[in-house]
Amino acid sequence: MREWRGGDTDTLIKRKYEDGGVTDVLAREAEIRIEPVNDKRQRAAFVDLGRAFSDRLEHFVPQIRSEQLELVDPAKNPFFGHARVQLFMAMRAGKPVGRISAHIDELALAMPAEQGFGPGTGFFGYFDAEDEDVARALLAAAEAWLAGEGMTRVIGPISLSIWEEPGLLVKGQEHPPMMMMGHHPAHYAGWIEAAGFTRVKTLYTYDLNITHGFGPLVQRLVQSGQRNERINVRRVDKSRWDEEVATILAILNDAWSDNWGFVPFTPAEVAYAGKKLRAIIHEELNMIAEVDGRPVAFMLTWPDANSALAKIKGKLFPFGWFHMLRWLRHPKGAGMRVPLMGVLKELHNTRMAGTLAFMMIEAIRLEATTKFQSTHGELGWVLEDNQGMVAIADTIQSKINREYAIYGRKLG
Repeated sequence: MREWRGGDTDTLIKRKYEDGGVTDVLAREAEIRIEPVNDKRQRAAFVDLGRAFSDRLEHFVPQIRSEQLELVDPAKNPFFGHARVQLFMAMRAGKPVGRISAHIDELALAMPAEQGFGPGTGFFGYFDAEDEDVARALLAAAEAWLAGEGMTRVIGPISLSIWEEPGLLVKGQEHPPMMMMGHHPAHYAGWIEAAGFTRVKTLYTYDLNITHGFGPLVQRLVQSGQRNERINVRRVDKSRWDEEVATILAILNDAWSDNWGFVPFTPAEVAYAGKKLRAIIHEELNMIAEVDGRPVAFMLTWPDANSALAKIKGKLFPFGWFHMLRWLRHPKGAGMRVPLMGVLKELHNTRMAGTLAFMMIEAIRLEATTKFQSTHGELGWVLEDNQGMVAIADTIQSKINREYAIYGRKLG
């Protein structure tokens, strides 16, 4: 990666607004400097600034700082193995007033353009700004860096991988976020749109009351599947954890491969995800479906760790670690998040796919309510045009509780 050493903000603004109307922008933004983040100390400042912005938001749940530092560390996050990343901070009068990332995912560049990314597509993420002037300067800096790296289009916010925290929360700020879902102030959307970005995709999360069974259609499908000797829905086996992770992610890479924004997991990311997720995996809440002995579908469900993090304010020391360990062993009453599920493509649009999905959902619902005394779950994120998942969400009578927007614009 070529290190970006910056330049004065006026240059960046002129480059972006050369089509006119820049005088008033320059007058307001002349005092803003955009500084690149290139070392460990600066990365810590970048993370801490994001935490300070988040701390202002109602319902925000502080995350564990060490985990956030790891995500922006090239030596620890395997995303950097196939991506070029430049972080920036905005300074005014010597004080940090905003941050942004600009990044290029080589795997995303290799995807077909009709799936959303493809050649020439760069990204921005980790977007926080004190005001609209700062927002414009940060977006201009990210665009300038991406253009300098040969990109012709920018999409965001995606922080950093599509599998981490994609999208800007535009509706649902009144709901506390579940784990690994972003939480942003409503006015960010207006600032991004005012800078010339338009929405390219909407993501939804769905809230679901799990205290009662589903309707007659679902029950018939579940009962039919249970009578089918070819089908076996089983729990994930943590004693064979690495093997199970590989099975799940192989299904995922196939099941999602035609979806908008898909980027495959690498072997390094598979190992990294497996290590990170193991502590929050309860076998009863995670299912693999087999047909004729072959794994063809899966559904992951995580107790919402944010409910525990809120109590310890994201701090493991001095006593937060004890509370977290106790909670991880038995997260009684926690909400349940379904972040991922998938069925092999060969079964898409078949009755079998729906049967397997509802069998896994019902099995997990029963475990969540009886063993963990959970009352609600959340599905997502779900692409607005993923007809199969939207149909499942509608069939089990879940309701959209949050909406995330991903924006884009051409460069140059």
